[in-house]
Amino acid sequence: MTDQKQKPLPTLFTKDNYTWMIIGAVVILLGMVLMSGGKNENPAVFDYNVVYSTTRITIAPILIVLGLLIEVYAIFKSPKQAANKS
Repeated sequence: MTDQKQKPLPTLFTKDNYTWMIIGAVVILLGMVLMSGGKNENPAVFDYNVVYSTTRITIAPILIVLGLLIEVYAIFKSPKQAANKS
């Protein structure tokens, strides 16, 4: 066996990447909550306006897709390179 010191591998993600990932997860979670929201007073009666509201049908899916796009950005975002001072 050799006792050579190996250089540590650079981290795949930086703090900035993780921040963007958390933001994306929160946006996705908000979209899920908005999609599930709304409670009917009487469960035996179907209320078209509660089930097919603009929030559930339009806004929530847009937020979920936006959150997924933020996640993709967070994964592909490359770390900032330090300026070389010569």
